[in-house]
Amino acid sequence: MSTATIAPQTLTAKDFATDQEVRWCPGCGDYSILKQVQTIMPSLGVPRENIVIVSGIGCSSRFPYYMNTYGMHSIHGRATAIASGLKAARPELSVWIVTGDGDGLSIGGNHTIHLLRRNFDVNIMLFNNQIYGLTKGQYSPTSEENKVTKSTPFGSIDHPFNPMALALGADATFIARSMDRDPKHLQEMLKRSHAHKGASFLEIYQNCNIFNDGAFEAFTEKSTKLDETIFVEQGQPLIFGAQKNKGIRLDGLRPVVVELGDEYSANDLWIHDENDFYKAQLLTRMFDDPRIEGHLPRPFGVFYQAHRPTYEDIMSFQLSDVLEKKGAGNLDKLFAGNETWTIK
Repeated sequence: MSTATIAPQTLTAKDFATDQEVRWCPGCGDYSILKQVQTIMPSLGVPRENIVIVSGIGCSSRFPYYMNTYGMHSIHGRATAIASGLKAARPELSVWIVTGDGDGLSIGGNHTIHLLRRNFDVNIMLFNNQIYGLTKGQYSPTSEENKVTKSTPFGSIDHPFNPMALALGADATFIARSMDRDPKHLQEMLKRSHAHKGASFLEIYQNCNIFNDGAFEAFTEKSTKLDETIFVEQGQPLIFGAQKNKGIRLDGLRPVVVELGDEYSANDLWIHDENDFYKAQLLTRMFDDPRIEGHLPRPFGVFYQAHRPTYEDIMSFQLSDVLEKKGAGNLDKLFAGNETWTIK
């Protein structure tokens, strides 16, 4: 008797798109992010039935409707908590969290930092547009100081979050930054996030062309991008500029911009090491306002990666150890407790 072998299905980006009409404002950066996620999914080698997209509330949180995988549109700020429970119960699943600067850093800020420190093996994509888009243009936790919005007509007096510094402060084991208008780089960062064993935090600069158009223009426009950004690569010196004639060197613990030429060469520059926790902290603090004279370029790429056991693996080991030592428990006995009363 012979048995037929069924070859694994070869998937394409179209296989990850649903029949739902994608409904974001025309020109929204979310379209590009969705496209890049659908593009890289076939290369991950994960069956669609083992992929779950969990979102909270916000424009970005419509994501699960447009991905032909399992998914959940959850509640405001709680996508990380729901994803944690799912990963604990089904550790074999590839779990992706889609959130925004409002959803993930305001009402959901507490859940975000605790997921990162616990190190569940999940992938966080934080869409940062520095505004509340779904609720029509209020300032968000990442909006710059003096931001004039509907809720701050005289300018915001809040000091904004630095998402990368926040994630590193929560002991995240993988932090990276990309942008909606650099598809190839975004695809690479998505793949790196997925490949990391542990909680990956990917901040994505996303343009809200209705309520905060041009917030990241200095970093995305061809006329300014090469002078205002620096794309870090493992083992490579920090070089930038339209002519690749500028670099970052360390003056003690202080990064400074230098001109490459007679006085300085690539050998004098800071060499990126994504395993160096202390230099990663310096990278997160390269967060200057590009309008200020003498500012540092904004870094993109993988800032930091570390290897630490995941929460679900430690939990599994603990359960196995207790089961071996004490045997299977009795749920009825647990509910009854050590003392019972009979009511007559």
